[in-house]
Amino acid sequence: MEYFPVGIRSLALTLPSIRRTNEDILHKYPQLIAQSEEKGLAKLFSLAGNPPSNEFDMEMLPYLSDPFRGAVERWVLSSDESSLILEYRAAVNALNAAQLAPEDIELMIVASVWPEQIGFGNAAFLARQLGLQGAAWNLDATCASTPVALQTACALVRAGEYKNVLVVISCSYSRFLEETDTLSWFVSDGAGAFVVGSLESNQGILSTKTIHAGLLCEVMSADIGKDEQGNPQVRMRMGKNSKALRETATEYLLTCCKGAISSAGLTLEQIDFFLFNTPTAWVTNFCTRVLGINPERTINLYPKYANLGPVITIANLYHATQLGKINENDLVLIYGSGAAGAASASVMRWGKAMLGCDPLKSSDLVIKSPENKNPTPC
Repeated sequence: MEYFPVGIRSLALTLPSIRRTNEDILHKYPQLIAQSEEKGLAKLFSLAGNPPSNEFDMEMLPYLSDPFRGAVERWVLSSDESSLILEYRAAVNALNAAQLAPEDIELMIVASVWPEQIGFGNAAFLARQLGLQGAAWNLDATCASTPVALQTACALVRAGEYKNVLVVISCSYSRFLEETDTLSWFVSDGAGAFVVGSLESNQGILSTKTIHAGLLCEVMSADIGKDEQGNPQVRMRMGKNSKALRETATEYLLTCCKGAISSAGLTLEQIDFFLFNTPTAWVTNFCTRVLGINPERTINLYPKYANLGPVITIANLYHATQLGKINENDLVLIYGSGAAGAASASVMRWGKAMLGCDPLKSSDLVIKSPENKNPTPC
């Protein structure tokens, strides 16, 4: 089979303007802290008095005495911000880093967890905002959206359907959880984007293994009600089968990671660096334990970002590149999984991906108007 070197040419990550720490929550909600073990977050991640039964439980155990379950900081949208604004900034930064203009993009794939409006994804709205002339559509694989979107974009470029594909991923959990819901303590908002196109010989995506996550369909749910003004309002709720996260974690991880590595004709030892989606503080340790790899071969951004949904994969890639933990021609594996979505791992030989501006230095810069056609996000 002829190999076409296709992969990530540029990366961008952007954050909302509000940084919320544990101290902020302790100060604002002392009574809620006292009752936290009776609330949603503790019920989602709890052994309910039972001993640990698997690797996930073993790594979770040290965090059960912490009401925040290992979260330290989280980033939250202000009243002036939206997922669409963050997506716009990330898209512009990724295009600038790749030295491309909107007219150079023939396709944009957008995954928003969740979009701004009920019933419609953000893709068409963002395409209009950016002034794109080509195709734009939505994709949904929940927290595995980044590797699935990358797989889709690379396949279409390899097939000759498109030359440059822009992928934009966002997460806006705070819009769908009340601040007084303890589930909000372990989630964040943010957006990332990357451009997929041709790379140097032997670089780019080598293989991907994706499976559905149907066993996680009852972990979380969405309720539609009305806000104080009578407008439709979506709220995230803990589902009926939260134990499924713990019970399926090992199987999904091994199936996808070993499947992708085998399809690439490689071994676990040949992978230079691993990047795991981290919806909890202990997932990185869990993954290294199950795969039997040195923790130095990965990165854990959970203390800085908490659960950033599918955007954490882009954050991992961005900061691993920024810190020199992955370099051109390194073999890199990314893995993500999501409730009612998919589990997916991709193996790639990293190219010379250009980075957008540092999100931790520019997070206070907000594009106030989506109609602004000449943004300066950095």
